[in-house]
Amino acid sequence: MSSHTSLIAPSRGLEQLIARANTFISRARAASTVRAYRSDWNDFTHWCQSHRLNFLPATPETIALYITDLASRPLAVATIVRRLTAISKAHAAAGHTSPASTRNLVLGDTLRGIKRTLGTAQHKKEALLAKDIRRLVATCPKNLSGTRDKALFLLSFAGAFRRSESSALTVEDLKFCREGVVCTLRRSKTDQEGAGREVGIPYSKDKTICPVLALKAWLRQAKIKTGSVFRRVDRYGFVSRTRGLDPSSVAYIVKQAARRAGFRSVRDVSGHSFRSGHVSQAVRNGVPEYVVMKQTGHKSREVLGAYIRLGELFTQNPAQSLWAA
Repeated sequence: MSSHTSLIAPSRGLEQLIARANTFISRARAASTVRAYRSDWNDFTHWCQSHRLNFLPATPETIALYITDLASRPLAVATIVRRLTAISKAHAAAGHTSPASTRNLVLGDTLRGIKRTLGTAQHKKEALLAKDIRRLVATCPKNLSGTRDKALFLLSFAGAFRRSESSALTVEDLKFCREGVVCTLRRSKTDQEGAGREVGIPYSKDKTICPVLALKAWLRQAKIKTGSVFRRVDRYGFVSRTRGLDPSSVAYIVKQAARRAGFRSVRDVSGHSFRSGHVSQAVRNGVPEYVVMKQTGHKSREVLGAYIRLGELFTQNPAQSLWAA
């Protein structure tokens, strides 16, 4: 937003409003989305420069050649579509009509051909089920970082948390009660406006895999009384006094633990595996979908369905009764 909205010099108050408006505009999208768009646009401009083609404004033919190159790398179809979105937004911001519209015959046919060739199925991260969580917890080191990891794994699984939600938790977001602990998620992927929601984590009958006891043990041993719940622990056992774990650090910690536990497909295990595992395990155990959705925060059955399918592959499988005769 420009301060040159009129021929009259803006007052100090108006300048402050403009600055605040620009701040709101910059926060209209999640930081991760902004970073992805910026990276996508940089990749496109570098590609155009290396081939001596104009990138602003670009032509549909140039973009068709670009996504053809992306498909040969190869990148997932979802990533290619996101690159097109980034190109469209960059042109719109510069005042140009988007050349990335798939209504263009050449570009549209190129993208459809890529989809038919590569397929549109997304690569899903492996779901960590209850037995897998037990393996992860059993192999956690008997030190402070191991205490943190145990609490992180059990809480993320019980709460069906995304890695960004686990890493963003603060002590102020926790409310311990007789039944367990209530975690207030201030912001999530599906709650960009920050309305927040509460997630209950109950005590487990098995104390060795109880998320509430593990969380209390971590907070007590790390002497954390305020601020970020999950923090970096250095090689000497010192806990960061201010900064919480970055979501990418959560993914790294999980992969390390999966490798330590002897998982075969470590590459497909990530922070999101706790969330998908929660849903898959709950469905296998016969938990109604509407109850699962209350815990995960899903707004629609269609979105939840992507997680549920793994559970249904075995709970609603006619092959189970084939050998009954």
